[in-house]
Amino acid sequence: MNHKSERLINILVPVLSVVLGLLLGAIIMWSFGYDPVLGYTSLVEGAFGGHFYIGETLRQATPLILTALGFAVANTAGFFNIGVAGQALFGWIGSVTMALMMPDLPKLLLVPLCLIVGALCGAIWAGIAGFLRAYFDTSEVIVTIMLNYTALYIANHMVRNVLTKGDDATPRISENASLRSEWLAQISDNSTLHYGLLLAIIMCVVVWIMMQKTTLGYELRAVGLNPYASEYSGMSTKKNIILAMVISGGLAGLGGSMEGLGNFQNLFVQGSMPSIGFDGMAVSLLGAGNPFGILLAGLLFGALKIGGISMPMGSDVPTEVVDIVIASIIFFVGSSYLIRYFMNKAKRPNRKIAATNSEAKKGVN
Repeated sequence: MNHKSERLINILVPVLSVVLGLLLGAIIMWSFGYDPVLGYTSLVEGAFGGHFYIGETLRQATPLILTALGFAVANTAGFFNIGVAGQALFGWIGSVTMALMMPDLPKLLLVPLCLIVGALCGAIWAGIAGFLRAYFDTSEVIVTIMLNYTALYIANHMVRNVLTKGDDATPRISENASLRSEWLAQISDNSTLHYGLLLAIIMCVVVWIMMQKTTLGYELRAVGLNPYASEYSGMSTKKNIILAMVISGGLAGLGGSMEGLGNFQNLFVQGSMPSIGFDGMAVSLLGAGNPFGILLAGLLFGALKIGGISMPMGSDVPTEVVDIVIASIIFFVGSSYLIRYFMNKAKRPNRKIAATNSEAKKGVN
């Protein structure tokens, strides 16, 4: 298979996964007596039916893009960082804590400071798993799962015993620490859209440049392909393992900061891990680990999440159908080898016909 064909298949696999996921969702709606056309129409209108809904869709996509970028960096280096949820939560803790500690700092200083602290908290939390993997060969999957629960209980302890006196939510951050702006609220009809979207787009470009155009990115990709060959060629495998996890956690921490500084603007007791972590992993898989593919996949998931809220009002279709569609998309992405198999099989008859025609022409000549 030539390079162009492989590139075309890499693009078609996620597209077909989305189409098949939507088709399966339509079949489920129809089998339970709902109108799938009306259901999806309500979803599209709920996601793009006005400036407010578009703003909410973009806001929902913002943390997903950042957490997906974090997962993609680790995955490219050969690690399955299932702890992006905990790292995002740690970033959320760090950014809100800093905002509450220094509420009167000028906005131009406080917002970057909160974002840096959030990224550092996520990076440190992921670095624990990276250090243990590099020096003790532990499984990053098991360690990050355990760190997820640790982060959850630390966050709840911080809310009840450190940042408040027994309350279930912290006070709202000051305006100087908020990512929201009157300008964005006006153009999006008072939605919760904030400047974090610009940061997410910038980080897509930064990650692409880092992974494709720098020595660090080359080494991370080399370690992901073959750590033993990388070590033999002079690369420090231990250093790159830790760096991959630290960068991954820093991006996830930024995703959590979007929730603390842009969406909720506080920190509260949570009964489970924030969904942006696991949804971000799905976005990364759908985007095939490519930063620009992740950007598009994040927008799609944002539209599904926000549009799904309107489905019961416009068509009586329960919002759980959206979760089924998302799960179906992830399933088809995960079984992409089947899609590739049938696509390659469909190409073989065409190749045989072309070869036969070529031989016939030679015979005539």
